Amino acid sequence: MDAKVVNASIAYVEALKRSMDGGSGGAVGAGQNVQDGPGFAEILKDPISKPSAAVKVAEAQSIQAAAEQTNITDVVTAVTNAEMALESVVAVRDRVVQAYQDILRMPI
Repeated sequence: MDAKVVNASIAYVEALKRSMDGGSGGAVGAGQNVQDGPGFAEILKDPISKPSAAVKVAEAQSIQAAAEQTNITDVVTAVTNAEMALESVVAVRDRVVQAYQDILRMPI
């Protein structure tokens, strides 16, 4: 997963949040209550933005290493942190997809 996908995911979450805050034409029908507290988009925003930040740090460290402005150990550490963060996001995504498929297979 590259940074473009993560940035697109963040943009999607922010757009979703803006559409939910707008209040016009939302998915909540008449007579339904909206619970107070964080919405689904807000819950996803932090786990998506942290790996994105880790990728950006790794890219910055790599650029500095190419210009011989930083130690290679710092680059390896930043890249490893970014890789672990992205693997975590992928693992969570896989579990969400699996849960969705399990729900679809449930008898009515």
